[in-house]
Amino acid sequence: MTIAFTFILLGLAALIYPLRKNRFYILNSAIIIGMAYFIETHYFRVQNIFSYRILLLFAVFQIITINITTFIAYGIDKLAAIRNDWRVPESDLHMLEFLGGWIGAFVAQKLFRHKTAKKSFQNMYKLMIVLEFVAVWLFIKFLKL
Repeated sequence: MTIAFTFILLGLAALIYPLRKNRFYILNSAIIIGMAYFIETHYFRVQNIFSYRILLLFAVFQIITINITTFIAYGIDKLAAIRNDWRVPESDLHMLEFLGGWIGAFVAQKLFRHKTAKKSFQNMYKLMIVLEFVAVWLFIKFLKL
């Protein structure tokens, strides 16, 4: 399972160039691989690493961790804005939203009151949600699920 998750995450980084520079995607990948290693060593061993069960487990891990990572990224960006320090690039935040972290982004925006007044950011945020749903729809249609 750890090997399968590592291949999936590295494959995504190889296919999507901005992911290679996104520090939060690297953090998200490390969390997923760590969770997979923990579950694999403590609970069960997987015989077929590319079964539907493993891909479903990866999707669940991805959704949970990307939302936590996005929430953390927004918190770091808000703290940096308060301190007048280095900020998280908006492209990194939007990439995290597109990868499934839009719920974490929504919660962080409301809780931290961050990036809510900037109309261009909010428009791009909404576009990322639409693009994610389109990508998921195309993925499901391609796999004929």
